[in-house]
Amino acid sequence: MHIRNLILILGDQLSPHISSLRDIDRKDSLILMAEVDAETEYVRHHKKKIALVFSAMRHFAEELRGDGWRVEYVRLDDPENQGSLTGQIAHAIERHHPEQLRVTAPGEWRLAADIAEWPDKFGLLVAVPDDDRFIATIAEFADWAEGRKSLRMEYFYRDMRRKTRLLMDGDQPEGGKWNYDSENRKPAVGDMFMPRPAAYSPDAITQEVLELVSDRFDAHFGDLEPFNFAVTRADAEAAFEYFVKHALPNFGDFQDAMLAGEPFLYHAIISPYLNIGLLDPLAVCRRVEKAYQEGHVPLNAAEGFIRQIIGWREYVRGIYWLNMPGYEEKNFFEHSRALPEFYWTGKTDMACVAASVNQTRVHAYAHHIQRLMV
Repeated sequence: MHIRNLILILGDQLSPHISSLRDIDRKDSLILMAEVDAETEYVRHHKKKIALVFSAMRHFAEELRGDGWRVEYVRLDDPENQGSLTGQIAHAIERHHPEQLRVTAPGEWRLAADIAEWPDKFGLLVAVPDDDRFIATIAEFADWAEGRKSLRMEYFYRDMRRKTRLLMDGDQPEGGKWNYDSENRKPAVGDMFMPRPAAYSPDAITQEVLELVSDRFDAHFGDLEPFNFAVTRADAEAAFEYFVKHALPNFGDFQDAMLAGEPFLYHAIISPYLNIGLLDPLAVCRRVEKAYQEGHVPLNAAEGFIRQIIGWREYVRGIYWLNMPGYEEKNFFEHSRALPEFYWTGKTDMACVAASVNQTRVHAYAHHIQRLMV
């Protein structure tokens, strides 16, 4: 079979409308997806994260095949596994002789640097379309940042509101204020009716992945089971819809709270699904806006949720690319000591630290205040 396009889909690009697949003829294209050691071990990822990504990748490969794509999927334990994306692509090129390689721009500088070397390494045209699942392009953020004395998220967020028209009343913000954060700091109280996040039992594909991760990554941080994450687009969308109906109305009031024994409170727990491509950020925000417009949720809840996605999520990405390479080497406070052991064990008398570390170990999740403040 003649292959015109060899299309690499990365583990955080599990979106059917990803830019690398757009306007491409399925008949002369081959999608390559691979679970490789290099992507699991450059940092010691939480066991549940590895399991989530691998299972979601395997389910997405089936989704693509059902949509008429030809997919070559290389599992971690496949004898043909080359151990790295570069090696796996070289192996595929050797067998299929494509005319060009396509991959949507990655979310990490490390991978972007590898991809920049591929045209010379493979002697092949490498097309790298932008990842337009984000609202602001990297260039847009750089333009916004240029010449500013300080890069305040609040001002960037307002520009994103104007761009998306989310919660806007003409040229003004809905309700007359851009930000309702002052209304989102109520202390949480134990409530037997507090909703629990949607949970999903592992199917056969996920069970296979859990066995693989247990065998190969046993020394990594974190508990592997119970594993309750959604691994398909349909289940991720259902989990989000459950949040909108049951937890979003109270999300605003208690989004900054911590409560002993309650790791989730009224949070959505959809960051993993957004980050790997099972949910679309703009679609999620529009659904929340609709819930507000229909009178289902108060403005402070809708605005607070939307700000986390089109404000903080986009802003942090912009700052990352603005400062790379070398951002991870910056050490403003000149810290040199290793992290204390309790950072991994949670064995400390500091209650907030213990709670944050322990729930991260068990659930592979900590909400934004725990990550930002604790």
